[in-house]
Amino acid sequence: MARPPQVTRTVPALRRALAPFRKGGGKVALVPTMGALHAGHLALVSEARRRARRVVVSIFVNPTQFAPTEDFASYPRDFAADLKVLGEAKADLVWAPSARVMYPEGFATRLAPEGAALAGLEDKFRPHFFGGVATVVAKLFLQTQADFALFGEKDYQQLRVVTQMAKDLDLALKVVGVKTVREKDGLALSSRNAYLSPAERSVAPLLYRVLRASAARIKQNEPIAPVLDEGRAEIERSGFALDYLDARHALTLQPVAARKDGPIRLLVAAKIGKTRLIDNLGV
Repeated sequence: MARPPQVTRTVPALRRALAPFRKGGGKVALVPTMGALHAGHLALVSEARRRARRVVVSIFVNPTQFAPTEDFASYPRDFAADLKVLGEAKADLVWAPSARVMYPEGFATRLAPEGAALAGLEDKFRPHFFGGVATVVAKLFLQTQADFALFGEKDYQQLRVVTQMAKDLDLALKVVGVKTVREKDGLALSSRNAYLSPAERSVAPLLYRVLRASAARIKQNEPIAPVLDEGRAEIERSGFALDYLDARHALTLQPVAARKDGPIRLLVAAKIGKTRLIDNLGV
């Protein structure tokens, strides 16, 4: 049986635990998570192990990135199961602070990212989100003093925001994006997939099918606007409430009108039943 990783819950304990990792110049990689771990998270741990001598996985459901109408209270949590899979994945350390540790009484500093954080995608529907993400991720970077931080490409706008934040603040680590892990039918792995009913689960892979078909047509130099219009119509016919299906510059997330404006990333967000799904694909 794999040995579970060491767990730390306070900043002093975290720093004491990290100190031996640094001996001999060893590298440390961080995998930030909110728990409810699945194969997508484990792909991040695997890549982290490839890049660094030691792997730290943070588990913290960050209240500042949830709006009052969102699912903070019901967000899936199973710490014991997470520890078990992290032991099997050979993670070295779990950083699992409480909200009081991360945001102690008197906490008064928050980041307000711009650029990709104001692209009119997730920020249009969740205006609170990237301020909460940037603040907590900056804290995680500074607390762990990691050399690498691994993020999944599924949350593509988040990846661009965090990458820019680390660059702008001269943080001494490299942010690494890892390819989205999918089910056999193409559905991107997400902790929120657990909310899908069987009927909703059968429809959910349509988002990826539309992304693939749209990307293939754009690669053939079909005009972007009508391709996306047809994709949007197909998504809505299938029972989704569509938030967006857009083509954006892969680095800046600014709108693009033609393939020559690229590199291009297609991004989609839609709700089926009570579950909101996001996905993306490069062209």
